[in-house]
This record gives sequence, C-alpha cells and structure tokens, in this order.
Amino acid sequence: MKSIFILIAFLFFFNLVNAQDKSNFGQKPSAMAVKAEISPIIDGIVKSDEFWQSIEPISELIQSRPNRGQATSEKTEIRIAYDLNNIYLSFVCYDSEADKLVVTDSRRDGDMVGTDAVLFILDTYNDKQNGFVFGTNSVGTQYDAQVDNEGQGNISQNRQQGGVIGGFNLNWDATWVVKTNIDDDSWSAEFSIPLRTLRFRAGENQSWGFNVQRNIRKSNEVAYWVEMPIEFDIKRLSLAGNITGLNLKKPGNLQIIPYALGKIETSEAPNTDAKISGAFGGDVKYSLTPSLTLDLSYNTDFAQVEVDEQQVNLDRFNLFFPEKRGFFLENAGVFTVGSPGEVDLFFTRRIGISDNGTQVPIIGGARLSGKVKDTNIGFLSMFTEEVPESGIDANNFSVARVNHQFGSRSSIGGLFVNKQGMGEEDNFNRTMAIDGKYGIGNKAQISGFYSRTMGDEEMDGSQHAFKFQYQYEWNGLNFNAAYSEVGEGFNPEVGFLSRNSFRKPELLILKRIRPRKESVLLELRPHISYRSYWNFQGFRNTNFIHVDNHWEFKNGMEVHTGVNFTGEGVEKAFEISKGIFVPAGSYNHKEAQIVYFTNPSKPLSINTRTVIGGFFGGQRFNTSVSVNFRFGDKLNTEFGISHNDINLPQGDFTADLLRLRISYNFTPKIYIQSLIQYNDVTQAWSSNIRLGWLRMANSGLFVVFNDSRGIDLINNRNFILKYSYLIDVIK
Repeated sequence: MKSIFILIAFLFFFNLVNAQDKSNFGQKPSAMAVKAEISPIIDGIVKSDEFWQSIEPISELIQSRPNRGQATSEKTEIRIAYDLNNIYLSFVCYDSEADKLVVTDSRRDGDMVGTDAVLFILDTYNDKQNGFVFGTNSVGTQYDAQVDNEGQGNISQNRQQGGVIGGFNLNWDATWVVKTNIDDDSWSAEFSIPLRTLRFRAGENQSWGFNVQRNIRKSNEVAYWVEMPIEFDIKRLSLAGNITGLNLKKPGNLQIIPYALGKIETSEAPNTDAKISGAFGGDVKYSLTPSLTLDLSYNTDFAQVEVDEQQVNLDRFNLFFPEKRGFFLENAGVFTVGSPGEVDLFFTRRIGISDNGTQVPIIGGARLSGKVKDTNIGFLSMFTEEVPESGIDANNFSVARVNHQFGSRSSIGGLFVNKQGMGEEDNFNRTMAIDGKYGIGNKAQISGFYSRTMGDEEMDGSQHAFKFQYQYEWNGLNFNAAYSEVGEGFNPEVGFLSRNSFRKPELLILKRIRPRKESVLLELRPHISYRSYWNFQGFRNTNFIHVDNHWEFKNGMEVHTGVNFTGEGVEKAFEISKGIFVPAGSYNHKEAQIVYFTNPSKPLSINTRTVIGGFFGGQRFNTSVSVNFRFGDKLNTEFGISHNDINLPQGDFTADLLRLRISYNFTPKIYIQSLIQYNDVTQAWSSNIRLGWLRMANSGLFVVFNDSRGIDLINNRNFILKYSYLIDVIK
C-alpha cells in the first residue's frame, strides 16, 4: 500500500510540473488612485457626491460563483482616492431588490459570507503575499483582517474570537471609518482608512496590490475585480491587480491604550472569602517607519476574551486550543513556522497559560514587527510572574524571526525561540529553525522547515523535526504531498506538538468540478487523502484513508459523503473513559461519514456531521448538530451538541458536549454575548457572558461574568469591569 501511494505521488508530481495551462488567469488590471485636494465627507452617500462623481469608476466584476467567468447580474461602481493621511474608497452596489438585502450579523467582524457585502484587499508592500482586508455590509458593519502568506496556514478563521495560527488574522482591529446608505435601486459605502493604521513603503509613484469582492446574496453570487480560479478567493494576492499613482509620505503614529479593571471573585472552596481586586496597565504602539512597528505592553490583560470551547479527548494525543488573545494574534503570521496545529514551533498560548489551563500573570513585554525592504522581521519578548501555589516559576519568553522574500511566492527564513527561567536555577529551552518556500509560477509551491531543540533537561533520542511539502493548485485541481518527522527527543516547550516522535507521509488529491449552468449543483469536490504516523521502530500508530465527495448546491446547501479506512496502533494501554482501558494492539476499521448543512444565510440553518463505524475493536456512533437562528442582524443564536456513543469489548460509555451561544447587537459597537457549555464527561458547566461597548480598535468598556461548576470542580465565579481608551498622541 505504501509503495502504491509513493508511485501515485511521483506520477502526479511529474505530470503537474510539466502541465501546460492555457487559462487567462493572472491578467492583472490596474486602477489609478486620485489624489484629493479636499477630503470627502464620509456619510455613505456616493451617487450625489460631486467628489466621487468626478472620479472614473471601476465597474467590471467577474463571477467566481455560481457562473464562473460571467459578469455580475448587478452593476458595481468602485472609486479610489487618497490624501496625505487617508486612503478613501467608495462603492455603489446596484440591486434590483434593494429592499431585500440580507444582513446576518452587524457586530464588528461579523461573518460576511452569508450577507450582501463588499470586501477589498490592500497589498501595501506589493509583495504578493501579505495584505489587509476591509469590508462592510449594507448596515455598515466593520470587518477587517490581516493576511499573511496568501491566507495559508490558518487553523480557524470563523469569527472575531475564533483564534488563528498565521495565514488569516480576523482578530486584527484597526481604527477606520465606514458609512453606508440604502437607496431604491442600490446600496453604497464609503471607507476612510488612515494610512497610519497600515504598513507600506513611502515614496513617489507607489503601487499596491488590490482586489475587490462583492457578494450578492439573492443569487448567491461571489464576484471579483480580478478573475479568480475557483479554488482561490480574495486572499490570493499573487493574482491581484494594482492601485497605481500613490505618492505617500511617512505618517506619524503613536498610540497609547491604557486600561483599568476591577474584579470580584467568589469560590465555594473551604475558608475562602470573596476577593475584590483591581489592576491597570496598557499598550503602546509606535511606528518607527511606515513599515516597522514597535508594540509595548505592561500588565498585559485579556479579560474580555471569550473562553475556550470545551473538547472531549477520545484518543491518546494532545488537544489543540487556538490562541484568542488579541495582543498575540496581531501580526501572528510573522512568527509562524512549522505545521500549524500539529508542529507549531512557536505557540503563544505557552505564554501566560500553564499546561493545566492556569492563568499566569504577564508582567509585560515588547514586540517589533514589520518589513525592511524585502525582509520580514519580528521580535517578541514577554515576562511572566511566579505562581508559587501552582509550582510555576517566573519566565522570559523571547522569539526572533527573519524571513526574506525573493520573487512573488518564494522566501527563506529563520526562527529562534528561547524560554529562560528567571529564578536561581538555570532552566531553559530553545528552538532553532530554518524554513523556506519556492513558488513554481502561480500553480505550484515547494516548502519546508528544519528545526532542533535544546534545553537543560536530558532528552532521549534526536531533537529534530522537519517537514517538506509539494502543493499544486490550479484549474480546480489540488494535489498535496508531504513528509514530516519529529524526533524522539524533540521538545519545543514554547511550541505545540499534537503527538510526539513520529514519521508521517501524507497525500491529498482533490478536484473541483463545476457542472453545466442549468444544473442545481454548483460544485462537486471528489477527493482522496491519506496520512499515516509511524514511530522510529517501524510501528504504525495511525493510518487514515479518506475517500469523499462534497456536493454543493446553488441554493447554499451542502452534502459531504465519505468513507474512512482507519488504523490505530496502541503501544501502551490507555484509559479512554473512567475505568475503561484500550489494550495495546493494532485496530483496523472502516467508518461511514456524512455531513449536511443548509444555506447559512437563511434565518434558520442546520449543520450536522455523523460518523458510524469501527473504533478500537468496537463501534462508535458520533453525531454533531449545530442549529443556528438569527432574527434580523441583531440576534444570533447557536445551539450545538456533540454525542459519542462508544461500545468497546472492555465496556460502553457515552461522551456529550452541549454548547449554547447567544449574541445580541444593539449597534455595530454595542453587543452582549454569552457562551454556556456542559461537558458530561467531567459533569462541568461553564458560563461566559460579555458586554462590550466598543470605541475604537477594540477598545472601550467591557463587562464580563464567568461561572464554572461541576462535581469534580470547585464552583467559582468572577465579575470583571474593564475600560480601555485609545489615545492618538501623534496623528
């Protein structure tokens, strides 16, 4: 079997590298930015504004879906201007049913997929890799994000608090203004984005990468200014067009963001009284150059961040919880090296959060990040306090990153991570790595990294890790072949490993097929994937072959039908549930998988996933159901349940998770959110309720209530009141 997959990989690699593509993708239009002598009034009214009507608009957008390559069913007008301090964009989105525009969420960074919306991306370095995304819908919701490495490498990009690892950072929040207006036959939007919130090269006749996306919900259309192959979206900057005619000077930028908070904690632990405490701290942001920013933080606090979603571990490997804290998520892509979610060489959740989830106070630190010519640089150093009752020492965490780009999709870089104990004992852990990628035109890329660790502890086995990968994406075909290896002694204490000590080959072949125009189907995605994990003694720990087809309909519904061929090699018996142990041995099974979800833009939508099949010598029935209901753009609710019914020769058990998320948006800047969870394995309830009154760039007033209780837990509650204020010292 292994030889067959190696042969398939070789044949596809040979054919794809030598394939000739005659498509017209990659033709790059340009648009002139007009220098404004007088700044426009940002009020959302465009059609009657003389300032905007004097500028020639961009008006040709091309569908990516449902009818690839065709013009949009509704006209769009886009205009671009700038002055010494801001860049301005206006949109007029004509719509024959402007009274039926769909808005699913008015909260900042609310999902734009299921709504009538416009988005645009600015590649301010024009390096074809990194950029800033801005967007809005007809009610003026602010949407912004950072893009690194053309959006590749992210783990989660769901919502504002979703958490990411590089690629696409939705948690980046800048200070900017958007206003909208709805007419009888259209809706319009005006953007004013301060240049000091961006990073760019100053100088005459600058050119920025640029693309625009418009969603027309009534016809499920997604269209772009620059035509995109069906497997890509607006983040594919190597295919973007350009804004020309920019004559830019260095803007001043010094921001201070102080905060103050008060906290009341209660616990049902014996001899414990209610505790009242307070704290203050803040951040400083200073642009050393238009492309290099220094961030300072003191008494770093994340009280307003949503809690983690609970998980059930039905295996013997580590669970991944994404980073959600804003300070660490800003410019996170600069520091990302490794295989996200599996071998992360630098993982910021190691700073301020212990292995068992205990919060460790962060004294503060500094971050320097940006670009010098064609070289991305990043430096981060943070200090944490000692927590004697938990046996946690004071530590310094430092990371240095350099990445030099050559060509539009090629680079080489290095990473150094150091954890240093601040006590009397000399305890340390260090990770060093080199990484690179080489783009083969717009279609293919070879990438990889090599890393080693060292520390004060003696480790058995080689302390190395590496991964090499080849990926081809074009004309609906995605081919990915990779090999990873983690040595038996590899120990990145400021990183994340999903499992220790393995050799892993993997392969993916996926084809996107667009049926004829009259079909009810939008797209078919048949694919096969393979991955296996072997230890260094030749024992196979995991084998997984997935054969599937995704059926996506033009009405927004999707069905995924698949079968999995699984193999698990257990070297040492482990406890899968209380009192139930899986014996050592090899287990080979088959399982059926079906996923179904309805149109997410409808007021009521459902998402289900069911897996039925063999499991460690027995049977497993797993189903996850998520029901989403929204009332207009104000109220959004989600009820989710994950149910596992496990039947093993050693015993039967169930494992359930329940989740209720409710969000109400009074205005785009005032919201209340709640997340209530129940885990029947630990019989634990948790509640997280947050009220936010945003001012600028995610600063403002936050009121937070947390409650956790369960049979094996000490019931705890805390109430937090936090206020932060953004001060522009230099504009």
